[in-house]
Amino acid sequence: MENVATHEDWRVCFAEAAPGLVLFARQFVRSIADAEDIVQEAFVKFWRKQHPIENRALLFATVRSTALDLLRRDVRRARREASAYAAAEHSVAPPEFDAITESQQALAAAVDQLPAEQREVLVMKIWNELTFADIGTVLSISQNTAASRYRYALAALKKNLISHE
Repeated sequence: MENVATHEDWRVCFAEAAPGLVLFARQFVRSIADAEDIVQEAFVKFWRKQHPIENRALLFATVRSTALDLLRRDVRRARREASAYAAAEHSVAPPEFDAITESQQALAAAVDQLPAEQREVLVMKIWNELTFADIGTVLSISQNTAASRYRYALAALKKNLISHE
């Protein structure tokens, strides 16, 4: 008999994975609400395709592709609105982090300054504990490239944080 996940398994998986997935999706959109919508939509896609519940890399890849689809839809809509109303072109705001202390604010500012490729690897590695192999799968890059981006991100953070002291 096949190893089929129950509804309870999916509920538990969502409850455990959602916070990290929302943090990951937050890189692509302006608000937590949009990030939560992306995660919910991605999780439904993942569930409907009956992917193995244990495949975290594929779940992150689904969130990433859903977020990029949303961004592409937003850009297309903005272009249509701009031509219809002769308005300014739509731009995506960089992610913002809620920070309480001065050191958290400095870290958030340093993370915001990272190139998107490094930032997404950093978020997946540190806050979501994915392996470089999983990150490579999510981003369609080699695990060595993922590791390099992670090292570059850490070096840039160190440099930016030392210069702020």
